[in-house]
Parts: sequence; C-alpha cells; structure tokens
Amino acid sequence: MKDVPAAVAGAPNVAATNAFADYLALTKPRLNFLVVASSAAGYYLGAPGSPDLIAMAQAVAGTALVAGGAAALNQVAERDTDAMMRRTRLRPLPDGRVPAADARAFGIALSVAGLAVLAVRASWLSASLALATLVVYLFVYTPMKRRTPLATLIGAVPGALPPVIGWTASHGAVAPGGAALFAIVFLWQMPHFMAIAWMYRDDYGKAGFPMLSVVDPVGRRASREALLYAAVLLPVSLLPTTVRLTGTAYLAVAVVLGIALLWLAFRFAVARSDASARALFFGSITYLPLLWIAMIVNKL
Repeated sequence: MKDVPAAVAGAPNVAATNAFADYLALTKPRLNFLVVASSAAGYYLGAPGSPDLIAMAQAVAGTALVAGGAAALNQVAERDTDAMMRRTRLRPLPDGRVPAADARAFGIALSVAGLAVLAVRASWLSASLALATLVVYLFVYTPMKRRTPLATLIGAVPGALPPVIGWTASHGAVAPGGAALFAIVFLWQMPHFMAIAWMYRDDYGKAGFPMLSVVDPVGRRASREALLYAAVLLPVSLLPTTVRLTGTAYLAVAVVLGIALLWLAFRFAVARSDASARALFFGSITYLPLLWIAMIVNKL
C-alpha cells in the first residue's frame, strides 16, 4: 500500500484548525477582551471583601459567552455590509467560510449558555443585565446603524454593561459604585468610537452606514463629540473615589489619564486627520485598562 502524502494525511487537522479559527473569529476575541477585562474588574470592585475567584471566573465566563454570542449574531445580521468594507470583507461570513445558518446557531448557543451560567452561578440580576445587553445590541443598535448616527450613542449602552454585570454578580445590587463604572465606560466609548469612525469613514460610506464621519465628511461633528465626551469623562472618572470605592491614589491616576485622553481628543478636533484619530484610538484603548488597574490596586 502506497504511503499517503503528508499534505493529504494532515488535511483533516488543517481543516479542523481553520474551522476553529473561523468560529473563534465570529466571537470577535480582540474586541471582547475588553469586555472580559471590564467584567472581571467589575466583579473584583463589587466584592465586599476578597473575591471568590471561582465564582468570579464563572461570572466572567458567562459574560464572555454572551458577548461572543452577540458578536456572532451581529455578524450574521451585517454580513452583507461587511462584504462591502475592506476591513471586514474577509470575515468568515462575507468570505463564505461559515454558512449564515451555522453562525446563527453558534451565536444563539453561546448566548443561551452564557445567560444560563450567569443565572445559575452568579445572580438573576447579572443574567438580566446580560440579556438586556444582548437585546439592545442586536435589536436596537444593529438596525439603527443603517439609519442614524445616534446608533453610536445607543450602542454605548450595551458596551457599558459588562462591568455592571460583573459588579452585580459579586455585590448583589447596582449601587452607586456600579453606576459609576457604567458611566465611565459609557462616556469612554464615544471618543473611542469617533476615532474608529473617522479612520474607517470610507468603508462606512461604502456600506451605507450614516456615521457622523460620513454625514459630515469634514469631521467637525465627529471630532466635537469626541472632545465633548472626553471632557465629561474626566470629572465622571473621579466618581469611584467620591463614592468611596477607591482612594486618593486612584484619583490622581484618573486625573492624569483623563487629561491625556482629553488632549488627544483636542488634537483630533483641531487636526481632524488620520494620524490624530489613530492617536486618539490607541490612547483610548490604553486609557481604560490603566484605569481598571488603578481602581483595583487602590480599592478601599
């Protein structure tokens, strides 16, 4: 019997690896890394004492499953517009590597599993907030993206709920601390999103998304919103100390980070260039993890 060529013998393993990578891509792992980190930070900050690490892992896992399911279902809904944009046309659905029906079933399974984990292992309040995240993201924000620039503001609501899901899993109620975390992440998303919208304005225009960077190609509205929300975020980021969640060391860090983000937003508002938008984008994705670290280290 002749030997089977190594390439043929290994083909099933390669196919399985590629399929795994495609389904993993449906969950938007890089984007949802911040979701997982925010949920974990919320759980830690909401715990009255030292957190139960097993319970914390379960709550974070439930949140991650719901976030991954929402991402997959969002890609099912937007597969036609994803195919029109350069940065998304090679995703598994528009590229034809995963059938829409399979992606839909995958997204539903992840979402249901995540909600079940939160309901059984965390709390019904956490599960309810996760369900609200799913509903607003898929049935309000996603269809609104095709109609109005206000969709970005609505999309910031489900984006700000993961830390509250983690918080309620350990704290039992939203409380002022949980509300402060929600407000910080809600406001942070706006300069972050405006930077992305400007960098990819041509893609959004081709797909017919009426982002502010598309309806106002000069960039005044997008840059003004980035600056406005960065300015409001600065005092709001001090709330954890005001509600006695963190100490004065966090306060100092929050002021420095807030001023830095505000400066990047100001530069974007003045220059309205790809370079200034890119600087704001990278500044924003640096800002939030550093803020979480400062809160965790300086928790009272």
